[in-house]
Amino acid sequence: MLAIGLDDRLPNFRIDLDRLDSAIDLVLETTRQAYPSFDVPFHSRWRHFVANGDNRWADVADRTDWFDRAARARAEFDLAIVSVFLDAGAGPSWRYRDPKTGSAIGRSEGLGLASLAMFTGGAFSAGPREPLRVDADTLSNLGVADLERGMQVSEVNPLIGTDGRADLLRRLGRLVASKPDIFASHDTPRPGGLFDRLATLAENGKLPAPTILTELLQQLGPIWPSRLTLGGIALGDCWRHPALTTADATSGLVPLHKLSQWLAYSLIEPLQTFGIDVTDIDGLTGLAEYRNGGLFVDSGVLVFRDAEAAQQEHEVASPLVVEWRALTVALLDRLADGVRHRLGQDATSMPLAKILEGGTWAAGRRLARERRADASPPVKVVSDGTVF
Repeated sequence: MLAIGLDDRLPNFRIDLDRLDSAIDLVLETTRQAYPSFDVPFHSRWRHFVANGDNRWADVADRTDWFDRAARARAEFDLAIVSVFLDAGAGPSWRYRDPKTGSAIGRSEGLGLASLAMFTGGAFSAGPREPLRVDADTLSNLGVADLERGMQVSEVNPLIGTDGRADLLRRLGRLVASKPDIFASHDTPRPGGLFDRLATLAENGKLPAPTILTELLQQLGPIWPSRLTLGGIALGDCWRHPALTTADATSGLVPLHKLSQWLAYSLIEPLQTFGIDVTDIDGLTGLAEYRNGGLFVDSGVLVFRDAEAAQQEHEVASPLVVEWRALTVALLDRLADGVRHRLGQDATSMPLAKILEGGTWAAGRRLARERRADASPPVKVVSDGTVF
């Protein structure tokens, strides 16, 4: 897609690589403000469980008397999986009123704290004596009202895609219950059982990050709303674009898998805490979401061919959104190379996961706040709560 765009043959966007240097400048400046020593953690859901320096999950986990390290890892997998699947865009209006501080927190950080509070409060557990777990049967019966209560949704505090989020979690619960060999090898069926599966795939204590993504796509693939299929298999966050043509059955297909990759990044730290060395972290791509994508539009690297398209709403499956997301993934690699060159580092010391966190996501949000009163992205996407 990037190659076609550099030939100026894409229908929706022009690419101005001369503007990439200014985007790199902004990412470096934003990273330096948040992490002056450039000791940047990975981009993952765990960052959103920290509020004003208060690491909410660590406080709970460190006070808990775990049976063993694997028990903590399963709980952390439970939390990460459910929280990420609730993490599609919240919309500009929704806020989570944090009981601890009284602050009203929106977007991904608010969703993170709300899902953490639901988890630690036992909202996904089958038994009150063990709140820190997600049980398949409980998920399978999760109602929209349950989710709205935990997310503090009301007429004056609307959350985009609530029905879609609740349905996704019910699908997850049913799938987990149907695969005891994967999700119940050391416990009753729970999403965190995937930890035991991944632990068996580690060789000499090492597990490549792409293996995490492969397992997520293969084991959890059926939960995603059925859109495109290939050979009878639902493809999830995979879309068509007319510019991409091949001679086989994949012609026109653009695989992105944003939430699955966000989850793959978020499962790295529980594995590391357990003692597994996660390798090839740069084997995952950048995330095709609206903050990273917004960075390139707002910095002028990507330019709408039709200026009116910026004011129109676009379906996730539209060629414009697919094109924008695909270019975002490719341009993140270009930008990451530029960041590393400026810092004199390589992909091992400064993997893409750190550049995303430092980084591109925060810089995209910063530009959105500067350009638009509601900090919305520069591309208006109709969301059902399962993609963005």
